[in-house]
Amino acid sequence: MNAKTMKSLIIGDLVARVPIVQGGMGVGISLSGLAAAVANAGGVGVIAAAGIGLLEPDGFKDFLGANIRALKREIRAARAKTKGILSVNIMVALSNFADLVKTAIDEKIDIIFSGAGLPVNLPEFLKEGCRTKLVPIVSSGRAAILLTKRWLNKYNYLPDAFVVEGPMAGGHLGFKAEQLEDPAFALEKIVPEVIAAVRPFEEKTGKKIPVIAGGGIYTGADIRRFIEMGAAGVQMATRFVATNECDAAPEFKATYVAADRGDLEIIKSPVGMPGRAIRNQFLDDVAQGKKKPFACPYHCIVTCDIATAPYCISLALLNAQKGKLDKGFAFAGANAWRTQKIMPVQELVDELRLDYETD
Repeated sequence: MNAKTMKSLIIGDLVARVPIVQGGMGVGISLSGLAAAVANAGGVGVIAAAGIGLLEPDGFKDFLGANIRALKREIRAARAKTKGILSVNIMVALSNFADLVKTAIDEKIDIIFSGAGLPVNLPEFLKEGCRTKLVPIVSSGRAAILLTKRWLNKYNYLPDAFVVEGPMAGGHLGFKAEQLEDPAFALEKIVPEVIAAVRPFEEKTGKKIPVIAGGGIYTGADIRRFIEMGAAGVQMATRFVATNECDAAPEFKATYVAADRGDLEIIKSPVGMPGRAIRNQFLDDVAQGKKKPFACPYHCIVTCDIATAPYCISLALLNAQKGKLDKGFAFAGANAWRTQKIMPVQELVDELRLDYETD
């Protein structure tokens, strides 16, 4: 194979002919529409489980039941549209994490991606004969070693792959605010560290643990750079917002097209993590100390302090997904300002492939 030919991403017995994982985006930004389109284009489509039940008519009355129902429906809807690789992203910080994992496994999902905390007990949900792959999202080699040792010792199970998410990603970030601009934590630095961290486990067991790079990857040239660095593939989320098949409202996508470089800012989320978002009036009000009144539908994220939260993160993201940007905001990666137009997923993947294979 020519060095410049885009290679497949192999995770166990799964083969994605395009080495791109579409990042999971909640609330409701990546559902069955986007995930199926990416899977059909040869990548790995990802349904975000966070807050998925809030899109149900009874999402506020029966939060837990609505989340399970909505996740089942979206997985089945995606399956009806594609024979490609379908996955879910389930944040460790979700208070209904276990129920969502069980549901995804029952629905025979191909892969579970899990971050926003270390998914130390994820293998315990696997059943006999289950083919679902488990892929933790980490931000350091140390975290990869810690988790791999834990899984091996307790479950005799190795991670099927790792996603390494760097500080240029969108949404909630696995870094302290002061680390975001520190070169020591750049994706180019931490990807080789994680590759080196998993190598001894690969050599000892004979099992390949692919490392997937994510956070700020925007072009086909970016993809090639990380693959030449040793990554097996990349995770991209921001690029897929600006597609016809993205499950967000047109107004949400328009914020990406309209954004300038200076509009991307780091916010302190009510859940205690820094996050990257597109600045708007809602966030300006919060920064000025204005509290956005809310009734908590459910304590959905373990780390959220409802008593002191200036707004409900789930409701803000739900409003944004529906196009009500005056009552919420859009999470976005550091390169969202480069978005120029909305296009079909297949056109985007073709563009990335061409850029990858061109000098």
